[in-house]
Formats: sequence, structure tokens, C-alpha cells
Amino acid sequence: MTYTHTATVPVGWEEAVRRTREALASQGFGILSEIDVRAVFAAKLGTEAANAVGDYVILGACNPALASRALAAEKDLGALLPCNVVVRRDADATETTIQAIDPQTMVRLSDNPAANR
Repeated sequence: MTYTHTATVPVGWEEAVRRTREALASQGFGILSEIDVRAVFAAKLGTEAANAVGDYVILGACNPALASRALAAEKDLGALLPCNVVVRRDADATETTIQAIDPQTMVRLSDNPAANR
């Protein structure tokens, strides 16, 4: 089962993160949280774990208008917010991967027809 939209781009890490932020902003999404997984792994698990995950950031993105509609339809959908967008790149990679959950995956989790709009 595929539950993400994935794009792999032939650009460096910093440019991919910048472009991802810009693309989200152009669609009305703000970044509510940012988790630098590599840094967390380095601090909690050591250099080996950090190097194994590579460059990896989770952006907690939110479009207030969409979030408002979702929460008005079903308060429990807040457990799925913000929408996580992952930007990742292995140490020896020449490409960077960007992933986000497929919105239809989230919709299928709810039996509420109002949440499907």
C-alpha cells in the first residue's frame, strides 16, 4: 500500500529543503514544527545512528483553512495534524527525496463523509 507522495530531485540538501518550504508556502502552508532527525539521533544515539539516517528533516506543515475544515468535520483528525513533510538524503546520495502523506490516506481513516470534502 502506498501512503505517501514521493519526489526525488537532483538537487542538494539545502536547496531541496528551501524549495520544499517555498512550495508549501505557495500553497498556503506554514511550518509549525521542524525536527532535525539527524541532530536528534546524534544527541540521543550517537554519531553512527546520525550518519546512518543521513540528512533528514520532518517539517510539520499546516494550512489553517484546510485544518479548520477538517477539525470542524471531525475533531479527532487533529491527531493527524500537522501534516508531516519529510526531506531526506543519504550521505552518499546525489538526489534528495521529499515525501508527504497522500491526503486520501488521511481521508480513508475517517468514516465521516464531511471529512472527505
